[in-house]
Amino acid sequence: MHSLSKPRYRGVFPVVPTTFTPSGELDLDSQLRCVDFMIDAGSTGLCILANFSEQFVLSDEEREVLTQAILKHVNGRVSVIVTTTHFGTGVCAQRSVRAQEAGAAMVMVMPPYHGATIRVSEEKIYEFYARLSDAIHIPIMIQDAPVSGTPLSAAFLARMAKEIENVCYFKIETAGAASKLRELIRLGGEAIEGPW
Repeated sequence: MHSLSKPRYRGVFPVVPTTFTPSGELDLDSQLRCVDFMIDAGSTGLCILANFSEQFVLSDEEREVLTQAILKHVNGRVSVIVTTTHFGTGVCAQRSVRAQEAGAAMVMVMPPYHGATIRVSEEKIYEFYARLSDAIHIPIMIQDAPVSGTPLSAAFLARMAKEIENVCYFKIETAGAASKLRELIRLGGEAIEGPW
């Protein structure tokens, strides 16, 4: 069994930037060179399609092209986390299933939100992650990022880790991250496989 003391993944997983041509199309040649550079530099794994990978400017087709091309190119050399964030549970689950089928080690997902003001309740956030977990069998990393504007308490995150099968990794990017991680580990114990 995987747990805080026996995690599946640990180490350095940098976010891979998405590269474009001067006219704005995906530049797959430079993209794959970038991936190789990060692996050759000693990265334990990679994270693709994250906020700093320009995920919000990519079409669904571009996301799919990048996911397939990068995972095929990596070919198991390192583990790859694929960000599959979307406000809609069904869309997020579909993205996650496709990432899993392509060889992703894990998916990273922010809580559902839209724009500057549309948020959902803790009950609906819990339901969102539970339904996502039911769709896949790889770990889910909850991305607690300021851009979502959705407060996620350490107690709520620990509860989800204990109760939702694949929720076990957490990327805390909010102010006071170190304190929040300590509290998350205290409350969640061995259910917190990856506090990042």
